[in-house]
Order: sequence, then C-alpha cells, then structure tokens
Amino acid sequence: MRSSPHRLRTLRTLRALSGALLTALATVAALLVATSPAQADTVVCEQFGSTVIQGRYVVQNNRWGTSATQCVTATDTGFRVTQADGSVPTNGAPKSYPSVFNGCHYTNCSPGTKLPAQLSTISSAPSSISYGYVSGAVYNASYDIWLDPTPRTDGVNRTEIMIWFNRVGPVQPIGSQVGTASVGGRSWEVWTGSNGSNDVISFVAPSAISSWSFDVMDFVDQTVARGMAQNNWYLTSIQAGFEPWQNGAGLAVHSFSSAVNTGGGSPGGPGSPAAACQVTYDANVWGDGFTADVTVKNTGSAAVDGWKLGFTLPSGQRITNAWNATLSGTSGAVTASPAAHNARIAAGGTQTFGFQGTHSGAFAEPAGFTLDGTACSVA
Repeated sequence: MRSSPHRLRTLRTLRALSGALLTALATVAALLVATSPAQADTVVCEQFGSTVIQGRYVVQNNRWGTSATQCVTATDTGFRVTQADGSVPTNGAPKSYPSVFNGCHYTNCSPGTKLPAQLSTISSAPSSISYGYVSGAVYNASYDIWLDPTPRTDGVNRTEIMIWFNRVGPVQPIGSQVGTASVGGRSWEVWTGSNGSNDVISFVAPSAISSWSFDVMDFVDQTVARGMAQNNWYLTSIQAGFEPWQNGAGLAVHSFSSAVNTGGGSPGGPGSPAAACQVTYDANVWGDGFTADVTVKNTGSAAVDGWKLGFTLPSGQRITNAWNATLSGTSGAVTASPAAHNARIAAGGTQTFGFQGTHSGAFAEPAGFTLDGTACSVA
C-alpha cells in the first residue's frame, strides 16, 4: 500500500522534530556534566590508611610487607596505585594489599555492611570488578575472602579464599596446586596451604580476567566442600585489589561492587523490599568534646531486624564510648549494630542510640547514613 504525499511529509516532519529534540537533550546533558562539581580524589599514603567511597566501601592502602612508600588514590568508583616504591623477593610474601572491601578488616568496617554473616544464612553474595593492569611490575590481581568460625571483626580469620584474576611475573599462591575446578562457569587452578597464621585456598585463572560479575558464594561453597570451612562459620570480608612484589604504580580497580543477601533476600535483594529510613542526628558540642543522639526511623512497610547503620565521622572526630549500640570503630567509617533490646525497628517505628567523643577544629556532622546498605534521608 502506497503512502500519500501528505503522510510522507508528516513523517519527515516528525523525524526532523525528533532529531532536533534528541540533539537538544544531548546538549543539555553535556552542559549538566560540564557544570556539575567533580568530587576530589582522596590520596592515602599512611601505612594502613583508608577512606570510604560510595558511602559503603572502604579503600585501604594496607602496606604491610615493606617500609617503602606506597600511595593509593581513591576515586568515585574504585582506586589506583599512584606510588609503589621498592621490591621484595618473589619467593616470599608481597609488599602489600591495596584494596577495596565490603565487611570488616582489623576492626575497620565498611559503612552499613551486613558482614559478618553466617554462611548458612547467605543466599547469594554478588560482586563485580573491573581491573586496570600495567607492565613493568610483578603482582597479582586478586580477591581476598575471609571466613571464621566466629563473627569476629578484628585480626586474622581462620580461612582465606583468594581468587587470582591475573598474575604477572614469577609468583605463585601459598602452598601447592591440588587440582583444578570449575567455579562460576570458569576453569581454575586450585592451590591450598597455610601461611602460618591461617589456611589459604587459592583459585587461579589460567589467563588474565580484566572484568567479571560473579557470586562469591560459589567459591565459598567450594571451600566448604573441600573441608576448609563449615556452613556455621561466618563470612567477614570481601576484598578486591592487588598484591605487588615489584613496582605496581598504575594498577587500578576501575569499579567494584559487593552485596550480601541473607535469608529470603537482603534489603534491595530478591524477595525483600529495599529498606527505607530517616536519621535524626542530634549533637551537643563543647570545647573539644561532643555527644550525639542518633534516631533511626523505619519509613518502610516491613520491620527491619538486626539493623546496621553505617556512617563516616568527619576528620578529627573520635568516639570514646557509646550506649544502646555496638560501634565497629572509633573514627572514620563506623557501623552501629543494635543491642538485644533494640534489634528490631517496626514499620514506622524508631530506635535510638548514642555516643560520646572528642573533636578537633570545626565540628561537623556525618555527611550521610546507610541502613543495611541503603541510603537514608536526614531529618
């Protein structure tokens, strides 16, 4: 059937208008990007220094095996190694483990984390990573996943799972290769051993993987099946970064994500609505001290059990004591966990906790809060 000249003219007019509209929208979007203020990157050079990104993950320098200078620059979505001096023998331990993590590492817990969590309660733990590699260095790019019989947030755990996405140079995992396995739809070399402090199982990719989305629990299940952990143990931390032996400047995690879904689904996960919350932060400040009363309101339609509130204290502030909650740290990224009597926040209900601390310089309140990983509004 042929179209009339009038219909063809109408279609041409609509196409022209649509094209003009798309061009205008693209121009507006470009202007918005150009005029939006950029968030400054944070440089961390302290040996065990750290900072928070995305309000939910911790980037750590973690220079534990050398006295040489190392600096990492935390970005909006990950980090890059900007200085990595010196080298150590390739037949021994690496220089460091610059990394980003969800969970707890030597009492430093990421804001709003659901870890530690008992393995039997975790339905899935999706994670994704995008790595940037360099030449002229000896290193691995690896995940570190920590398991322990107890829900500890400090020190070394009983079993360490490593996932080697890439290895460059004459380095190998702890122990010896005990076989191969198919995990997450990929083939891996499997190595097991002990470093004297904890057991280690390593899954080594036969060729470099630059990016991947997967379920951490696939590797945990393999570890349990091999008798190196039990289902009543706890997952305490999910970390991703690099172990450099020589050099390493330029190595980068372009992006990282990690979630832990428990029971019928975590907030935001399958089978459960996202947590909805509002936080009231009431501070009383004097001299170099302050107290803060924090009220968490559940604005959702379902009760929240065993809640965890994450926030980051501004620089110069340190907590000295707390009530009605257990706090994961005294400065920087802090996670508040409830006491037994206030572990449930009913729909529309509130729970309150507080703490006392010291501060230096001008006093400021935390910039934001997350309840079980979901951002809250601030009253």
